[in-house]
Amino acid sequence: MLNSLYAQARQLFHHLFQNELIRRVVKNSGYLFSATVFTAAIGMVQSILAARLLGVAAFGVLGVITVFATVLNKLVSFRMSELVVKYVGQFTETGDQPRAAATFKSAALVELGASVLAFTLIWLLAPLGATYFAKDPDSANWFVLYGLVILANLIAESSTGLLQIFNRFRQFSMINVIASLVTLSIIIIVYFLQGGFLGVLIAYISGKAFSAIGLSVLALLEASHRWGKQWWRTPVKLLRPQGRQMISFAINTNISASLSLITKDSEVLWVALLRNPVEAGYYKVALSLANIVQLPISPLPQATYPELSREVARQNWNNVRYVLRQGSLLAGSYTLAVTVFLFLLGRPLLSFVYTPEFLPAYPALLIVLAGYLVANTFYWNRVALLAIGRADIPTKVNLALAILKIMGIILLVPIYGYVASAALLAGSYILGVSYSVLRFRYEIARRERTPAAPPISEANSNRK
Repeated sequence: MLNSLYAQARQLFHHLFQNELIRRVVKNSGYLFSATVFTAAIGMVQSILAARLLGVAAFGVLGVITVFATVLNKLVSFRMSELVVKYVGQFTETGDQPRAAATFKSAALVELGASVLAFTLIWLLAPLGATYFAKDPDSANWFVLYGLVILANLIAESSTGLLQIFNRFRQFSMINVIASLVTLSIIIIVYFLQGGFLGVLIAYISGKAFSAIGLSVLALLEASHRWGKQWWRTPVKLLRPQGRQMISFAINTNISASLSLITKDSEVLWVALLRNPVEAGYYKVALSLANIVQLPISPLPQATYPELSREVARQNWNNVRYVLRQGSLLAGSYTLAVTVFLFLLGRPLLSFVYTPEFLPAYPALLIVLAGYLVANTFYWNRVALLAIGRADIPTKVNLALAILKIMGIILLVPIYGYVASAALLAGSYILGVSYSVLRFRYEIARRERTPAAPPISEANSNRK
């Protein structure tokens, strides 16, 4: 019996990893996964210490401040990491190194301006955030202080994309691990010295800033290695033939990210605004515990996207399907197992780890897990559409979900609180992911029936 099970497991393992592309995705995911597990474990300890030190209400305010800055940053962000992966990867694949360098340069310049704008918005809107979300006008300075993280992230997104496309996942992961250790070290000191809210906030700022600056430096060194020390002198006008396409891609990813602020990323803010910081604290803990499900899944889109972009550029649809199918099998199996675990042991974990004061977070935890089960199984739904150049589809999906969710938030959250917010989040995942997967399958089938267009560089040379 045991020999039979071993043989079946070995056969399944061989079947999953016989493809070179899936092995490369798993290898790169492995670097990110190791870092993600480590940083998530550190993050959980950080969350526990901060929650125990601050209490439910102050912990909720901490969540409001960090999410407030994140939301405003994403509002003006153009998701430059995705644009860099798409176009630097495409130009590199066709051997067009000058345009690859010009793409990274353009992305970094746009992101730099967006980061300065984001910090300016945080500085101007901090009094409103403190009054309406934190319910404490005196906390405005804390909002501005945490906003300094945005200035540290001047070109962090573009840098992340460059490191991904050139498979620098190990270095990328190491920086994130070190940044998490920086945050944890400061929080431990604050905790044992019985420090206050400001100490915890400084710990979060220090770790985020270290990560952003480290990624930027590493990416600039990589750019110099790939394109020479004078790469930054590459004229942006080289991108003029693809300018409209690239601008459309950037605008669609920006709109999609902005709409995601409503459908996914601003949960704690809505609860704080329409209810109170205490319920925001419950919800923040529920989301933190649910993130255990995300540990091995969150690196997969980052590792999969560059590979998909290359395979799409080669019109290799069989490899595209194979990677996504096997990825869904692995991700879905893991998520189901952890969901069952948290369903059975979620209450004891909350009580023991966070203290019984946080037990009301359990219902929200279960509801969010239902949405994560679908979202994790098809973790590739968005990056697959980006890889085939259909950035408009996630934008349209997020727009429809945003309209529905705003209606639900206005009608349900004031009455049912954070539990309603959890249900709306899970529902948006299930609806949005399901539609995106079906639309991707349709697009792939259509493209297989259409003759392949020549690569951009080849088309340009033919015109010459």
